[in-house]
Amino acid sequence: MGKLGRRALLIGAGTLVAVGAGGHWLTRKKNIPLGFKISSTELDEARLFLREHQAIDAHAHPGRTFAVGAENLPVKLELMKWLLAGGEDRPVQAMREGGMSAVAFAGVSDFQVLDLVGGTPTNVRDFERGEAWASYQRQIGNMKALVERGLVKQILKTADFATVHASGDVGAFWTMEGGDFLEGKPERVAQAYADGLRSIALLHYRNNELGDITTGKPRNIGLTAQGEAVVAACNDAGMLIDVAHASDQTAKGILKSTRHPVMASHVHINSEHFRHPRFISLDLGRMVANQGGGVLGAWPAGLGISSLDGFVTRTKELMSMVGTDHVCFGSDIDANYTPVFDDYHYLPHYVARLLQSKVPPSDVVKVIGGNFLRIFGAVEAGKK
Repeated sequence: MGKLGRRALLIGAGTLVAVGAGGHWLTRKKNIPLGFKISSTELDEARLFLREHQAIDAHAHPGRTFAVGAENLPVKLELMKWLLAGGEDRPVQAMREGGMSAVAFAGVSDFQVLDLVGGTPTNVRDFERGEAWASYQRQIGNMKALVERGLVKQILKTADFATVHASGDVGAFWTMEGGDFLEGKPERVAQAYADGLRSIALLHYRNNELGDITTGKPRNIGLTAQGEAVVAACNDAGMLIDVAHASDQTAKGILKSTRHPVMASHVHINSEHFRHPRFISLDLGRMVANQGGGVLGAWPAGLGISSLDGFVTRTKELMSMVGTDHVCFGSDIDANYTPVFDDYHYLPHYVARLLQSKVPPSDVVKVIGGNFLRIFGAVEAGKK
């Protein structure tokens, strides 16, 4: 059973209830209200729509694959690993039944040096020598195992999305939250690409050699020289850069350095009505959109909203603020803040509500997958 005995696990299991909203890595919210009425006919039409058009989740953690086999964890995250990690079959089945064509399986580069402090993932220690790279290799191994047992079909290039969608299988592409595993070595980007990784968010919940996070006190005051070298290495390799979790100054440094479009895979825009450290400024959102046609992932975090209808409203707000051509879908499933969308069975409801809300079908196609597919292809085409 590892470092925790059965008694410790039984005692600690009680904390799953106590951690509250910050326990988004430990629990799943259930019985999320729709907030709207939908007919069976509208749902059937949405399911048909999803059979005809690709739906792609730009950021998710289905089954918390990143935690399987992790070591040296604090008690709360050890509990999460023991009780919840490795349950990929459930969300993958929901993808099939809900009409989600392809999903990012995101690793968490800094997972082993985090803890839940006041309910928020927080960096609590430094990596031991070689630990970050070893953690990355473990997580990539976990992802490859899903393909080897036939649960998902791996996506490596743009054309694979259409092939998987036509086959009726579920596609999976590997991404990583946090460039910590690079340990400041740009040459590792090419190795990661060879391993099948297709996107890297340079930051997560730890200031690292590359830049600063948006939820903590800055250490580097923006993108570092090593960060610039990693951006160049990503451009050369055809690796899509994700600026989610990066501080405003770091993200703007990335945008100045990159030759290719980037994404902010799961965000929303701060406004006078609601602000949160994980939301970004409208200025930064528009810079992402203007950098070669980048995209922002509509994010169903329960921050200021409490229903699926609230998420639809957030999606439309994002479309209005940065343009329909610059919005994609980033659920953050199985690692989100009190989510209002945590089950792919509700994808038809989301699509039906967008259509019911008079969003043109051509725009819905862009948001659920078309925009992400465009920038994935652009980054692939621009590699050296």
